[in-house]
Amino acid sequence: MNSTFPAAAPPVREPLHAPVAHLVRGGVVEGVHYGSVVVLGADGEVRLGLGDIEAACYPRSALKPVQAVAMVRAGLPLEGELLSLAAASHSGEERHLAGARRVLAGAGLTEDHLRNTQDLPFGRAVRETWVREGRPPSRLAQNCSGKHAAMLLTARLNGWSLGDYLDPGHPLQRAIAETVEDLTGQRVAEVTVDGCGAPLFAVSLYGLARAAARITTAPPGTPEARVADAMRDHPRMASGSDRDVAALMGAVPGLLAKDGFEGVQVAALPDGGAVAVKISDGAARARVPVTAAALAHAGVDPAALAAFAGEPLLGGGLPVGAIHPVPALEPLPGAAARR
Repeated sequence: MNSTFPAAAPPVREPLHAPVAHLVRGGVVEGVHYGSVVVLGADGEVRLGLGDIEAACYPRSALKPVQAVAMVRAGLPLEGELLSLAAASHSGEERHLAGARRVLAGAGLTEDHLRNTQDLPFGRAVRETWVREGRPPSRLAQNCSGKHAAMLLTARLNGWSLGDYLDPGHPLQRAIAETVEDLTGQRVAEVTVDGCGAPLFAVSLYGLARAAARITTAPPGTPEARVADAMRDHPRMASGSDRDVAALMGAVPGLLAKDGFEGVQVAALPDGGAVAVKISDGAARARVPVTAAALAHAGVDPAALAAFAGEPLLGGGLPVGAIHPVPALEPLPGAAARR
């Protein structure tokens, strides 16, 4: 662990978000997405900051790589696709369900030991098939089941109790909180419950980007590097076959990326450049192009990001506009042509 004492917790306040994306239809700004964006250079310095990058926020599932690092530090022996699944917000494809079962079997446990919420698969196509087949919501299908299975395996290997593994006072959750503070470099501001039932820790957007950068720049063989390698080598296990996060990791060599509900995204490059995004209204349609523009600021070739510039807005079935990052963010190739 880093011996540096974490800085004070970020302030809990109404975030001072700024415009980060414009919804442009027929040459007129029809809507504005507010949010915050931070871009770190390879030296760890802030290269770009929009909105409020210092206020406390909940990273939601964008924090999962950090949680996975904590579990590996605590002895989680997973590698490859199963470690990627431990950090996943998966789509509920059969590979995800089978992987979670394998992790549980390694602990001598079953789906009945999971304490995450029951849900339908997160992936739209998978969910539609699931519903047509009349299958009910389940803990295994819920997008966080890989993380929960890994939590149970970690607890089992350490001799910790299983039934209360989601309690913030449980040794596992205390270990995760310590790792969050270590990698972000700041104290946790607040603790609440995430949608899946696990403890969720409030940090700043800057702290989230810093944590991602530390994971991608860690020496080979460390818990951080093991998690980064697993997610980059198996991006569809960490998300799904048709998910933008997997496509983004495939398009940018060495990129580690993780999305989270309510418009959160974090991504980091092998050289330590990193970005973190929060869209205030939680809109995924703004999250993707804003993240791509932020990555261009971090040094990624804009040509590699053109596919993530945002879906066109349609009028009468024809493109009449698009979502564009604000001028303070680097425009992507072809953006001007779609205005």
